[in-house]
Amino acid sequence: MGALGRPRRSCLAVPGSSVKMLGKAQGLPADHVFLDLEDAVAPLAKPAARKNVVAALNEGDWAGKIRAVRVNDATTPWAYRDVVEVCEGAGAAVDCLLLPKVQDASHVQWLDLTLTQIEQALGLPVGGIGIEAQIENARGLVNVDAIAAASPRVEAIVFGPADFMASINMKSLAVGELHPDYPGDPYHYILMRILIAARTHDKQAIDGPFLQIRDVDGFRTAARRSAALGFDGKWVLHPGQIAAANEVYTPSQEDYDRAELILDAYEYYTSSAGGRRGAVMLGDEMIDEASRKMAVVIAGKGRAAGMSRTTSFTPPPAG
Repeated sequence: MGALGRPRRSCLAVPGSSVKMLGKAQGLPADHVFLDLEDAVAPLAKPAARKNVVAALNEGDWAGKIRAVRVNDATTPWAYRDVVEVCEGAGAAVDCLLLPKVQDASHVQWLDLTLTQIEQALGLPVGGIGIEAQIENARGLVNVDAIAAASPRVEAIVFGPADFMASINMKSLAVGELHPDYPGDPYHYILMRILIAARTHDKQAIDGPFLQIRDVDGFRTAARRSAALGFDGKWVLHPGQIAAANEVYTPSQEDYDRAELILDAYEYYTSSAGGRRGAVMLGDEMIDEASRKMAVVIAGKGRAAGMSRTTSFTPPPAG
């Protein structure tokens, strides 16, 4: 999963205003859960939602999950109270804050400085609370490289399709689906731009939601498109989408076994015992250093997902 190591195949959205859903989410098999204080919560409900989120983080059992909170964006009157109340109330139980509608590096830097002051005041490890930056408009995409580099806390860059579509006047109301009038993928450039910025700075890249929550096949199809590019995971809005996300963003058993086999074979053949060779045949495939780098990615994702090998490498007999 890259240098960060924490899988984000399925990122479950949970409204902070719903105590019931905050409880249910704890038992679901999502890699990552973000408790939402932004779009899913009406302005008048935000103060109560903060208290719900703090209680759920402190009292809930989130074992095995990344615990994130989506605060309101840095230009709103709610953002600073979100950060202060959540992190002062439950900072030790927060892995990341998800910052929406990031438009330039200053938004991330503001959050970084605020978190540092809170961590110092509470005696928490400085830098321990990560940041996920959500790109939701044209300006954010133009500045995505600087955003990804804005703080060592940044762990992931996230695509927010609905607001983004509105910001560029895209002629569609179907979030996450292809457009019938466009003979290609209208999101390809956006996704690839986010991915390149994320990888340049060793961050994860997360695809946005698919709003037709009952259409699991449609969700799976959309997820496969971003997974094929190299994305690490996707938002899920309904428990029924979790298994599909975990499946799509996990290597197949065949690919995982092959990647581990390539790593073992390359290590052997480049050693003294293997003849110090840099390029060799593994079955019908030539493998070299580039093959090793590709295999590291697939094997890393498989290991992070807890996969087990079903094959092993046997060095050829001497002579």
